[in-house]
Amino acid sequence: MSILGRKLTFIFLLVSSLLSPQGYAQLQIVITQGVDNPVQIAIVPFDWNGFGLLEENVTDIVSANLRNSGEFASIAEENMLSTPHEQADVFFRDWRFLGADYLLIGKINDTGAGSALQVQYELFDVLREERIFDEVLSGSRNQLRDVAHTISDNIFEQVTGVKGAFATKILYVTSQRVNEDLSYYQLNLSDADGGRPQVLLNSQEPIMSPNWSPDGEQIAYVSFESTRPRIYIQDLATGTREQITDFPGINSSPVFSPDGTKLAMVLSKDGNPDVYVLDLRTDDLRRITNHFAIDTEPSWTPDSESLIFTSERGGNSRPQLYQVSLETGWVERLTFQGTYNSKGIMLPDGVNLLMVHRESASDEYHLAIQNIDRGTMRILTDTALDESPSVAPNASMVIYASKAGNRGILNAVSIDGRVKFQLPSAQGDVREPAWSPFFD
Repeated sequence: MSILGRKLTFIFLLVSSLLSPQGYAQLQIVITQGVDNPVQIAIVPFDWNGFGLLEENVTDIVSANLRNSGEFASIAEENMLSTPHEQADVFFRDWRFLGADYLLIGKINDTGAGSALQVQYELFDVLREERIFDEVLSGSRNQLRDVAHTISDNIFEQVTGVKGAFATKILYVTSQRVNEDLSYYQLNLSDADGGRPQVLLNSQEPIMSPNWSPDGEQIAYVSFESTRPRIYIQDLATGTREQITDFPGINSSPVFSPDGTKLAMVLSKDGNPDVYVLDLRTDDLRRITNHFAIDTEPSWTPDSESLIFTSERGGNSRPQLYQVSLETGWVERLTFQGTYNSKGIMLPDGVNLLMVHRESASDEYHLAIQNIDRGTMRILTDTALDESPSVAPNASMVIYASKAGNRGILNAVSIDGRVKFQLPSAQGDVREPAWSPFFD
């Protein structure tokens, strides 16, 4: 069988999720820690100039996005002294009295062309008494969430200087045990805030290691649907998916290269698990590591010239992180502190390395960041059994899986450790999160 194997066409319809054993596994953000002095913003309910009720409340979505970032606090609507929708109606003294740093106003207009709407909004600096920017966005009624996320991104970037990631998506796997012999697994896609969940795949066998292509159009993952682990690539727009591997033994940990032309993975077809790279254009498969120890969990460096991977080749059954050059094959050990370091991800600065870390055998597994140049280690989390970290495309937050009681949930933490929130699901265990890139 060729490397690409046979091509499977699988169109996922929305109704399939309604017929699934679990239905949607909705995530809800719960802030557990924010910054000490959040930015105070007043978000006036947008004026609606049209007929009927809108499917989404743009004001509520923007407010929730900014609040859930941990960087902002919203002025309660009931405390507002006025509700302006145009600059001429803004009296800055009212907002200074309420302690607002920024003011957002807007209106939504029905264009009369089918379901097309125009959303006009303005952001003001209250202390300076000036408009920072204004914009008019167009979209259909069912795109109001996208419009709200775009507004949130623009405000976040204007105020913090960091590009917002509210308009991105996340993948995650849910599992629900029915009895000793039967469990249901789902691969899910949702907005970054947990909204609009979709089920991409239902299975009675495990689903693991979802990963995004850099353009956000495809995903790769491992499915045990044939009772053995196999790697698939799926097109999100059409639902078409392709089985990429069918080798004996382990087929795991797929991750796209930064340019999207290659896929790193772990295979054991030649003996012990080692790291391989598949060229998606030519189907050329190249073995990158060759060691009697287990080499696993590859990730790409930002420059695409090296791979970070986890290995026990240091001895004592203590996983550590290594870097291998794709050009020369030279392997360098990166971590020495602690008894366990795995799932390494180099941040865009090429200096700071995110990982799952355990200091001693009696400690819990936590997320940590090591500065490669200085060798310093900083612990980010205090939750239990932390695993599967994934970095937001703006490198400001990390989403990861952990435990709360006997259930698997998702958590997120800012890179500086100041902001933390949970994304629990009302149904089953949640695991294996993957944060999307930015979408054009």
